[in-house]
Amino acid sequence: MGQHMARNLHRAGMLSAVWNRSADKARKLASELKVAAPATLEQLAAGVDAVVSCVSADADVLEVTRALAPGFRSGALMLDCSTIGAETARQAAALLEPRGVEFLDCPVSGGVEGARDAKLAIMAGGTPAGFELARPLLEALGGTIAHFGPTGAGQAAKATNQIMCAGIIEAVAEAMAFARAQGLPLEKLIDTLGKGAGSSWYFVHRAPNMVRGAYPPGFRVRLHAKDLTICHDMAARFGVALPVVERMLAEYIELIARGFGDEDISATYRLKAELFERTNIMRAPARDA
Repeated sequence: MGQHMARNLHRAGMLSAVWNRSADKARKLASELKVAAPATLEQLAAGVDAVVSCVSADADVLEVTRALAPGFRSGALMLDCSTIGAETARQAAALLEPRGVEFLDCPVSGGVEGARDAKLAIMAGGTPAGFELARPLLEALGGTIAHFGPTGAGQAAKATNQIMCAGIIEAVAEAMAFARAQGLPLEKLIDTLGKGAGSSWYFVHRAPNMVRGAYPPGFRVRLHAKDLTICHDMAARFGVALPVVERMLAEYIELIARGFGDEDISATYRLKAELFERTNIMRAPARDA
């Protein structure tokens, strides 16, 4: 996703440098886009007015923020598009505040396709003034951009999204396993139900993975498990356990244990199909007329 986002910023005339923890990746992209590839994050921050970051986990965001901080000039912006805990976003903001740098948590939704096509949904947290300064950058990355409140609010909105995604992908996988057990022509089913009331982005874009039995990411199982762990922890502060979150975490733990953690989350279909296989009533799929 990060490479697609960088290309979209470049297309909008807003990209001057790239950095990646794998230096070879940064140099290759920099050569393609004819931009700089500083050796360190401090050097990157020193040469720009804003940094857009997208990494995997809470600890990574704090590590990157600490490394950027000494190079930032007062008045700079850091827009973090990672999915992390709201409290981690507030910690990152606190690291930059003494330097006069605005931190916005700007998690995104829309998958690889949304990143490629600059159609991400972006949920921002931070000051209203910082959000307005960041808006041109965000508009180069996404089609739907909303400010939800102070630092951490973007992450709370993203956590809400991840709970919805968990329920939807579980329902799609369960429905597709049921349809296959009924011997239905699955491609025709996707085309028909994709236009019906039960359709969703995940059904249209990920049910075909289930038909093919191939699960290229997409959104990796282990990353959604990380996100749902964040949701679990945020709900636990209220003394609440969310059934959808707990159920999907258990399924992801099983998939990771079997070696499927780097597959797309539609791989949960593997477990749903097994429910029918265990009963030994699976029928051959019907052929289209």
